[in-house]
Amino acid sequence: MAVRVIASRNVYNGAISLRMDKFSVNEKKVVEKEIVEHQPSVGIIAAMEDDSIILVRQYRRAADKILLEIPAGKIEAGETPKQAAVREMDEEIGYSGKLKPFLKWYLAPGYDTEHMHLFIATNLTKINKRRKMDDDEDIVARRLKLSSAVRKCLDGGIEDAKTIAAIMAYASCYSPSSLKPF
Repeated sequence: MAVRVIASRNVYNGAISLRMDKFSVNEKKVVEKEIVEHQPSVGIIAAMEDDSIILVRQYRRAADKILLEIPAGKIEAGETPKQAAVREMDEEIGYSGKLKPFLKWYLAPGYDTEHMHLFIATNLTKINKRRKMDDDEDIVARRLKLSSAVRKCLDGGIEDAKTIAAIMAYASCYSPSSLKPF
């Protein structure tokens, strides 16, 4: 497949940026596409020893509802993915632990550059006080059995795509014995 970029121009700069790209694929029709430029991010499966995971409940303005999600956030300037995961665990769920890289994926490659590094956190230890959260965050940590989380992924109780993908991948790779037929 041959892709030729004809033009790219910046449309907006802020916490995210928006650019307009003009390109052709295989010398066919010229296409214009808006691309959201987003910093790389991290997501964490916070796995407890009792076969439960820690998720967060938070309001998401774009969806206009409270969603149940894995702890996650963007990688700040100067941070490694692992450092960002440590910070996000502290901020969002108030735990520290041993982090193991698990997967990397694009969240919405049709229009967004965000690339997420997913970690599995084990040997979790509660931290006395969580760090300050972002202004738009009012997060409540919630512990859920893995089998219940999988059920919620399949019955609509969890609607966030990164969370569904992370839970299903984790369940199939790390804890198949905990999943009971429903």
